[in-house]
Amino acid sequence: MDQLLRVMVRVVIALTLCFVALPSLVVIVTAFNDKAILMFPPTGFSLRWFERAITYDDFRRGLMNGFIITAWASSLALVCGTLGAVVIERYRFAGRRWLEAILLSPLVIPHFTLGIAMLILASAMHVERTYSLVVLCHVILVLPFVMRSVYVSLKNIDPALGRAAASLGATPLQCFLRIDLPLLAPGLAGGWLFAAILSFNEFTATLFVTGQRTQTLPVAMYTYVREYADPTMAALSALLIAATVLFLLAANRWLGLARILSIEAGR
Repeated sequence: MDQLLRVMVRVVIALTLCFVALPSLVVIVTAFNDKAILMFPPTGFSLRWFERAITYDDFRRGLMNGFIITAWASSLALVCGTLGAVVIERYRFAGRRWLEAILLSPLVIPHFTLGIAMLILASAMHVERTYSLVVLCHVILVLPFVMRSVYVSLKNIDPALGRAAASLGATPLQCFLRIDLPLLAPGLAGGWLFAAILSFNEFTATLFVTGQRTQTLPVAMYTYVREYADPTMAALSALLIAATVLFLLAANRWLGLARILSIEAGR
């Protein structure tokens, strides 16, 4: 009976994953259409839309802007998220739960609300829509995911290690740099990776805080789809799907996503 139940659970999970992946499969197949119109199933095979997606100037500028913003946002979020996770997990003080709720609030606040709020604040303070504004917006959005990754890694560290080092004369800073930080490395790398993926693909809030010079790839894609209806968007989306899958496979291979996400925390 237990074996039958496990088989049924696996079948349900497999069917659910197939259902979720079906739209992506349709997009990928549509990208190879030879006609200058979105059509499924395609009537012919062509790679010209992939060539256009790679050579289109707005997409190339958006890609470079996205790399710049993602690198800064994910790195800053890593530093802030690590400090926040350490303070919340290791120390007890008044307002600790309020601080945690504030730092994790972007998980429940709609992104367009944050984008509009950032735009209103920038306008009131006469701040132009530069890279700094976009980076700040992205840091706020991805911070909870970094904190989650680092927090789980902190929970998996044996507190006895720090106490043993302290009994031998190590300062709290030395304990953190020589014991905690090396053990946190997978969580830090995983948090940075998730933050980078989320920041690079963020559209809703970014639409409100970017200008012509700072627009990212998702914003450039939105502008393109308002003017054209060819399969270029499908080709670019297929490339982004492939890149995201490769990033996650690499993270799982070298970092161990199961351990980072606490799936193996009890082992």
